[in-house]
Amino acid sequence: MELSQLRMFNTVHHLGSIARAAEVLHCVPSNITARLKSLERELGTPLFSRDGRGLRITPAGEVFLDYTTKILGLAEEARRALAPDGAPSGPLRIGAIESSATGRLPRLLAKYHALYPKVMLELSTGTWAQLLDDTQHRRLDGAFVAVNVERPGLQREVMYREDLILIASSSHGPLRQAADLQGKAIFMWPPGCPYRFALEQWLLRHDQVQPIVSIASYGTIVGCVSAGAGVSLVPRGIYEQYCLGAGCQGYEFPELTSIDNLFYWHENAGRHPAREAFVKLLQAEFSGPGSLQLMSS
Repeated sequence: MELSQLRMFNTVHHLGSIARAAEVLHCVPSNITARLKSLERELGTPLFSRDGRGLRITPAGEVFLDYTTKILGLAEEARRALAPDGAPSGPLRIGAIESSATGRLPRLLAKYHALYPKVMLELSTGTWAQLLDDTQHRRLDGAFVAVNVERPGLQREVMYREDLILIASSSHGPLRQAADLQGKAIFMWPPGCPYRFALEQWLLRHDQVQPIVSIASYGTIVGCVSAGAGVSLVPRGIYEQYCLGAGCQGYEFPELTSIDNLFYWHENAGRHPAREAFVKLLQAEFSGPGSLQLMSS
């Protein structure tokens, strides 16, 4: 069993295709096929099964994937630890909930790439639970989420607080209290979203029980609101990104308090110059003049 075989296995799984993996790994598909078959013979079990024109990982492959991710992560950590200059380079896998990825990170990612061009930065989005699970199992080097929870093996730091803005079409007229939402459609991310939970609690405190339409896309949510179909509660980053030019009016209420956004990473990740440089950039940006307030954990 060789590291190159493990890297091939992981790449084929993530891309779902031997041909695409060959392009990324700069080798011929037949080489990957032969190396994977050799690995399967050594393990005594198939790792992939054919699914139409693609590949599907087997249950045994799922178990093996967890180990290969850890092994490759440790190998990369060892390489970084012995690098003579320690300059940020290599892969950096960051996860973020949609609101952070859309409203706060694009400008920062562009700046980071300009400062550290040798880093191969990958950004993925998902639910906060999925992102923390991926960070726990080292499929991600770090993740942005809007919940403050303890997870075994993870460290966390609050980066900024996100204000909450209730948005509605200008045609709806002003919203001055929770009762003004009565009879209006409410569009929010599916259950589990901390911003949805904040809105639900606010409505309950004011004896307002209304159905919420679940939409897993801020672009679609803002589109529905700007068309006059209903209202939503969004973080300020999304309001500034989408709503100001979309015919939406924003409203702030003292009871709809700000929500912390945190960065998580694995406590045993070891020295990781690329991630450390990323965190320093975040701290500098969010604590600078005119930026969101930097919070301590």
